[in-house]
Amino acid sequence: MPADTRSTTRTIYRNCSIFTAGEQGFAESLVVEGDRLAWVGDAETAERMAGDSPQVVDLAGSLVVPGFIDAHTHLMMMGQSLQKVGLVDAGNLEEIQRRLLAAREAAPDAELILGVSWLFDHVPGGTPTRQMLDDAIADIPVYLDANDFHSCWVNTAALREMGITKDTPDPIGGTIVKDPTTGEPTGLLLETAAQQHVWSTLAAKVSDEERDDALARTFSTYLAAGVTGGIDMALNELDLQALDRAQSSGGGTLPIRVVGHWFIERTDSAEGNVQQVDRAIGLAKSVCSPWLRVAGIKIVVDGVIDACTAAMTKPFADGSLPGPIWDLESLVPVVTAADAAGLQIAIHAIGDEASDIALTALERAYSVNGARVRRHRIEHLEVVKPENVERLARLGVVASMQPVHADPAIQSNWRSVLGDDRVDRGYPWPEFTDAGARLAFGTDAPTAPYPALPNLFVAATRRSALDPTLEPNISALAVPLSEAIGHATRDAAWSCGAETDLGRLETGMLADFTVIDTDPFVSGVESLLDARIVRTVVGGKTSFAAASD
Repeated sequence: MPADTRSTTRTIYRNCSIFTAGEQGFAESLVVEGDRLAWVGDAETAERMAGDSPQVVDLAGSLVVPGFIDAHTHLMMMGQSLQKVGLVDAGNLEEIQRRLLAAREAAPDAELILGVSWLFDHVPGGTPTRQMLDDAIADIPVYLDANDFHSCWVNTAALREMGITKDTPDPIGGTIVKDPTTGEPTGLLLETAAQQHVWSTLAAKVSDEERDDALARTFSTYLAAGVTGGIDMALNELDLQALDRAQSSGGGTLPIRVVGHWFIERTDSAEGNVQQVDRAIGLAKSVCSPWLRVAGIKIVVDGVIDACTAAMTKPFADGSLPGPIWDLESLVPVVTAADAAGLQIAIHAIGDEASDIALTALERAYSVNGARVRRHRIEHLEVVKPENVERLARLGVVASMQPVHADPAIQSNWRSVLGDDRVDRGYPWPEFTDAGARLAFGTDAPTAPYPALPNLFVAATRRSALDPTLEPNISALAVPLSEAIGHATRDAAWSCGAETDLGRLETGMLADFTVIDTDPFVSGVESLLDARIVRTVVGGKTSFAAASD
């Protein structure tokens, strides 16, 4: 029996089932002292460890799991998106226009309209134009982020505000789509064209107070969803300043634990690219608290499949074959410099050509910098060659993937633009673990729904959490529920080097955990669709409790 060495009041959580995500499997009760787990195990020992006058929390048969760690998210963008017009379920142009008009009527003095998560297959011909938006709102700018945030659809007033004309050149890695007859911009901006024009224009309109509010929305929303940590995949100066302010106002803490990756922008200068790594090296040394830490860099090698901007080895169904945002020769110096400095490298690679480029760049960095323990990652991996699955595992690279991206409700365009047998291996999660790789689950919020429970449902069934009546998306590629939870907790913690403290419920670890009112191990995976988060505990303190709890 463990020794009873308590020095402060302990809290015992009883009458529950605990999925530890560790070797213990399930436990009956846990005891918290301070910010740590003083005991996780059988109920009898827990009662003894709790002492004579503990605080008692009866969980009424609920399921306790480690706090979810969103292994790939965008904290500031998520908070801002929660205030935008939602369009993911606007099934046609008329409904998109209706929602924009309703937003305008609700805020007649607004200087612009912002929307989020439109789908290509909800637009006539899959080709959005500024005129379609002008027909609804023409007098003020309209900016609509695509569901994957790799494209932005704008009206004529927005093009005018950004100063984009037929003579505006495409940036490296991006496209200002133009009418083939007139040469005029159509209102669709792809990849770095959206980042450099739309994002910079909108960022200049946002105050520090508004950024702080957006971040606070993200934190409270995540806590209500059972998420206790997030790995931010596109940190910039303004985001980091907001996180610093939040940590200061919280007395050195944040509502959830945050690990960030510094975003490296592709430039036309090799020196300029590597200089950005120097900034990340400095931040990794100076931003390193238990609540906020800069772990490495993020590089976006290619685009996305829905917009036909992903780097593929074979053409899309329309015959297009776009190149990567980062070609191999431009990528290698950045990856080599970051690897030499001990930074964790996170590489966005959706197409099979992109993952080949990413893995080759890592191999070259390894050969230059020598053998040592590394923990780099590749993000998304939606279409990947079988041989590169094995290669990734051999290199010790984390496969960071997002089950909600495979939701059948948003797959129609994804499948049609590929148009061949590549759709039969989309999002092959089990292949990575079978090969021996570490698989971490996130949501990539706000490109997909942020709640953890629908993410688990899609992972364990390959069915749609948005429309459960749809047929599964390659059911053979589902993972067992226990593995899905492990990937979203234990492996997410491992993916950012936090596995000694987080991701499992074991004696001595930090007391970050989530309470779900339904036990899907008993009631079935289907119950995840109606299950509620009733309590979220971070560092031993209840940070969220449902009203009925």
